[in-house]
Amino acid sequence: MLPKGYALHRGLALPRALMKLAGATGRIRGVEVADVNPHVTVRVHRPAGINERGPALLWIHGGGTIMGSAAQEDRFCRKLANFTDVTVVAVDHRLAPEHPYPAPLEDCYTALRWLASQPWVDSTRIAVGGASAGGGFSAAAAQLAYDRGDVKLRLQMLVYPMLDDRTGAGGGPRRVMWTPGDNQLAWRWYLAGADPTAAVPARRADLSGLPPTWIGVGDQDLFYDECLAYAGRLRDAGVAVHEEIAIGAFHAFDLIAAKASVSQRFFANQCRALREVLVDDRVRD
Repeated sequence: MLPKGYALHRGLALPRALMKLAGATGRIRGVEVADVNPHVTVRVHRPAGINERGPALLWIHGGGTIMGSAAQEDRFCRKLANFTDVTVVAVDHRLAPEHPYPAPLEDCYTALRWLASQPWVDSTRIAVGGASAGGGFSAAAAQLAYDRGDVKLRLQMLVYPMLDDRTGAGGGPRRVMWTPGDNQLAWRWYLAGADPTAAVPARRADLSGLPPTWIGVGDQDLFYDECLAYAGRLRDAGVAVHEEIAIGAFHAFDLIAAKASVSQRFFANQCRALREVLVDDRVRD
């Protein structure tokens, strides 16, 4: 019953309308919203009962770089904050093709710098994460943070991330939720002629120095191979990596079937990784 992709070749109007509906139905009332600059807002999910300065995660929503909003993942972010005792800050960034690379990435990075400067955040305990395109933006933001040296990340959490513009170039079988054709069009709109060696996370030649990485993906996901390849390259570069492979799972399975046992294990593993790096490690220190 699930769609075999978004049929992006027919235009963006319907896919964006569907994602807008997801944002409207997923939105939680009363979430704190902050304006970072005229282009960037964030939705702040604080752990229940915790008010002191503490760890934080910048979360970047999915949507192929061309659609979606932070509100669509309110319930996930709230649940993640309450299960980990980590404040989760979800960013709304500009979208391609109206705003191609580097605008959406710079929006995410601006939100990351804003988060690191907040008085309620321990700047030594910051992570970045996201799902799908948000996972790709997270990987790119981690690379920027290393290059620019103004934010020290403890973890990058890449949830079935969109990392490589070459995926789907040769076609292939149709996939649930995101297809080779969708992927190629989305990347084309996002890059808009930019140099892929600079704009695409998986094209970066040297991955050394990047933060410890949690990367998770289903083995039926279009991004499965590129996720394994990126994880392997990170490990070869000396980066600590945990891979979480969900057997039988398709793209965005954990959001669509959140109560399935495979989804619950996937979420629990994310919580464990965040707590080990941002919360429990502080206790040991």
